[in-house]
Amino acid sequence: MTEEPIKKQRKPEELPFVAPCRQITVGAPINWLKLGWKDIKRAPKQSLSYGLVVLLLSYLISYVAWEVGSVYLLIAMLSGFVFIGPVLAIGLYSISKQIQHGYTPQLGYCIRQERRHLDNELVIAFILMIVLLVWARAASTIHIFFPDNNSADIADFAVFLAVGSVVGSIFATVVFCASAFSLPMIMDKQADAVTAVLSSINAILRNKAAMLVWALLIVLLLLVSFATALLGLVVLMPLIGHATWHGYKEVIDASEWPDYKKTEC
Repeated sequence: MTEEPIKKQRKPEELPFVAPCRQITVGAPINWLKLGWKDIKRAPKQSLSYGLVVLLLSYLISYVAWEVGSVYLLIAMLSGFVFIGPVLAIGLYSISKQIQHGYTPQLGYCIRQERRHLDNELVIAFILMIVLLVWARAASTIHIFFPDNNSADIADFAVFLAVGSVVGSIFATVVFCASAFSLPMIMDKQADAVTAVLSSINAILRNKAAMLVWALLIVLLLLVSFATALLGLVVLMPLIGHATWHGYKEVIDASEWPDYKKTEC
């Protein structure tokens, strides 16, 4: 039996600017959710504890937005969850990676791993935070289209919903393209933020149909969470996070980028 040749590790300056991607089927995101659910069952305490922290953080943000702002700011901050969600899920990617390497997931390791990637994570987090703040401002401006008189009809409400949906979709699309796979790649490989973001955008552009399905599934799960007064986040946030990790592993071919030692996951 012949041994497989060991792939020579390329120097950082020799690496491509964008990681190549694989073509996936339209139904691939459904399988990601199934794999994500398996991760939850393998590490229920760690995953659900993470989801509980996200829930409490969401309640805190909602409370502050309500106290210092208005109902429009509250709605903007809750809808802005789409923008900060990828950053909040970083620890979940770590849990999935630990499971992949055969380790018993530990939240303490997740924190240490996040600190190790802190520089690149902060770059992406800063970008997403700017987008969130701009969206909050835009959302508070859009409320001028909200009918505030008793004679308003369905057409007036339709205009408000149409304008809000269009503007929100533009912001959400930008964030989705930049963050869909960038943070999992940073967690997995020694890749910089620019390469990770461009790799994420490239993968989405080459798998538009499948990634549209994935985006719709995320929106659906978030709507379920909102319908349960955010309580659904305890389970659905870990589910989305773990599924995103499996999506990254299937779509992005980051084999040329240096990995971390197996003892570090």
